[in-house]
Amino acid sequence: MNGDSARVPGVQTLGPVREPTLERRRQLWRDATQEIERNYADPLTVASVARAIGTSNRQLQRVFEEIGGKSFRTHLAAVRMERARELLLSEHATVRAIAGRVGYTQPAQFAKAFRRHHGVSPSELRRNAA
Repeated sequence: MNGDSARVPGVQTLGPVREPTLERRRQLWRDATQEIERNYADPLTVASVARAIGTSNRQLQRVFEEIGGKSFRTHLAAVRMERARELLLSEHATVRAIAGRVGYTQPAQFAKAFRRHHGVSPSELRRNAA
């Protein structure tokens, strides 16, 4: 391994990666996660986020796996589920309304994703918090 390449603990790569490449990937990760944080309620896709931050779909997928340690879709779902949890605990809006506010058009799909992520249904979370 020459002086221009590095292995970084916690980052899964196929081989040694040069530091400038690694820093570029870290910046793409930061840009992508900021884009998701700002627009999580929108119908985001790998393509729409890649376009917004000026990279390719494949590069963004690679960045999520290598730097983030999870897929784009998994990260987006986690952001939405955390926002949903916050809203369910702080507001009296219906579960249907909160589902829409975090990017789900189908309340049943939202409830299933919420239970998978948090281990309880949206209604159970509210009941347990009361």
